Amino acid sequence: MSQQDSLVHSYLFLRRAIGFVGVLLPVVLVVGVLLTRGEFLDSISGYYYSPMRDVFIGAMCAVGAFLLSYRGYDGLDNATASAAGVAAVGLALFPTTPRDGHSPTQGVVGVVHLVFASVFFLALAYFCLVLFTKSDQTRPTPRKVQRNRVYVVCGWVILVCLALIVVANVLPHTDLHLALWLESAAILAFGFAWLTKGEAILGDVR
Repeated sequence: MSQQDSLVHSYLFLRRAIGFVGVLLPVVLVVGVLLTRGEFLDSISGYYYSPMRDVFIGAMCAVGAFLLSYRGYDGLDNATASAAGVAAVGLALFPTTPRDGHSPTQGVVGVVHLVFASVFFLALAYFCLVLFTKSDQTRPTPRKVQRNRVYVVCGWVILVCLALIVVANVLPHTDLHLALWLESAAILAFGFAWLTKGEAILGDVR
């Protein structure tokens, strides 16, 4: 295997690793707490205050580390990955505001968490809609065209979920856990986009 082929395989593995963490995270968190406490929480970030806290922190820090080590086509690609990586680690280390009362310090930390979360998801949407759809080929392969469609759908799912989360947070509290399902959908879209980028889905035939 040549050095270039080895580098390609390393990047594909890195992208798939990010994708697998994204796809598995909401499932593991939700099922883990459902089995231990028999309840759904209000948001993915809320699982910080559950028996699955270490899983949440570990997964987000792992995603952050993967993104910080990611190298794309150009400087913008790398800067976006670095911003998303820092945001992933930040939202894990600065937890969301507790549901049942909080101190002023926890309130400030919760605002910082929201900033990191917003940067993280917006960066991921930008990856899907802009960076992933680029090609270094004049005539993209049929599989590349199909992958681009997946990226665009995933990007818009992330943006729509973010908008709906804002709406859900201003609505009266219900037992529907809207923010939880919307955040889960956005994270799953992020995971599927990176799995596709790693060609675990719709990979080119070599």
